[in-house]
Amino acid sequence: MNLNAILENLKDCPCGRKHSFDVKCVEIFSGLTAKAGEILERENFPKKILMVADRNTYRVSNGLEDSLLASGFIIKKLIYDNLRVASSNEIAEITALSHDVDGIISVGTGSLNDICRVASFNCKKKFCIFATAPSMDGFASNSAPIIFGHFKESVYVAPPSIILADTKILAESPIELKASGFGDMVAKINANFEWNVARLISGEHYCEKIAELALESVRRLIAMADRVSEKDEETAGAVMEALVMSGLAMSLENTSRPASGAEHILSHYWECYKLVRDIPQEFHGKKVGVATVIMNKIFRNVIERNLTVTECPENPDWDEILSMFPEETQQDIKRLNFPSIIEDVIPGKLEECWPEIRALADKILLKQDELVKLMHMAGAPTEIEDIGISPELLREGLKYHPYMRHRICFTRILPIIGIDILDYID
Repeated sequence: MNLNAILENLKDCPCGRKHSFDVKCVEIFSGLTAKAGEILERENFPKKILMVADRNTYRVSNGLEDSLLASGFIIKKLIYDNLRVASSNEIAEITALSHDVDGIISVGTGSLNDICRVASFNCKKKFCIFATAPSMDGFASNSAPIIFGHFKESVYVAPPSIILADTKILAESPIELKASGFGDMVAKINANFEWNVARLISGEHYCEKIAELALESVRRLIAMADRVSEKDEETAGAVMEALVMSGLAMSLENTSRPASGAEHILSHYWECYKLVRDIPQEFHGKKVGVATVIMNKIFRNVIERNLTVTECPENPDWDEILSMFPEETQQDIKRLNFPSIIEDVIPGKLEECWPEIRALADKILLKQDELVKLMHMAGAPTEIEDIGISPELLREGLKYHPYMRHRICFTRILPIIGIDILDYID
């Protein structure tokens, strides 16, 4: 991947901001595993490293350790059984083991990457990802969703300096993981719509070039929807590149705006609900994909049924809202909502811009049947039953998820135009 070309294209960006990222090297090719040690040595990655994996990712990365040892790397290992949730506990564990190393290599994807991303930043250690599945878009991201207690919050740190992926391994990864990556990517379309809405009604910064970078990565993936689940190296490599590109967009904008919207927050609500009750979690992208299908339907229903809107004062029942979150997380909810993000909405802008918002929805959002078809082509689930979410939890999540982030999301502004989101899920 030509990282210099990406940065050159963003030089003197019309948006007025200077864009940069800390990723120095992205290598994705067949047989990379045997060359990993040479690549890291070429890129001057520190020789004393901590390798973090789980038993599955360690197994499929067979040959990686030998390649590193052959290039003179000194390896300390931390191998989890099966890590599905990234929490502050694992970050503390990695931090404690990092005192005598100079670099950290995460072998895997998702939660493994996230805990290593935060720990390496906190410890000021160089960070490398060796990806084992194209399952999510956060490889190049500078943020990590971490569980603190029973609350999930995005932590902004730094992206890895090096990202490596062997298309032989990617192609052989489980279909469920590939479909998860597809589900995480289609969310970028909805996220772009919400980012545009925030731009119109609050003046939030929006960069056309960064937005296009994220959307182009989605288009690439959509064009391959019918091949995502196949054990094909060329497709697996192309999917991985698209996922990395999406993460770069987040790093370049220094926010998850280009890639994450209400669908991610709804997924986080479900995750926290299950975490408190010790219920097993589904893969991140799998949940996000289903949430995207739901949000797309709601967004379209709202836009199509409301030709005009009238603004009304925000009057949430904070006692009710707080009661829906575990007591130990209620301070976090207060911190994210006082002052309210609605204070950033310019009075009268929603009514004034509603015709433009409706036009943007029609231009940006996928047709519902088209979205569902693409998901099915990629082997990704589209129903809440597929991810263990009950109708009751769906309704609860839809109603209360907007209060988990200090961000203008489309679902957060519905109450101030008198719309109950639960009236638009069917």
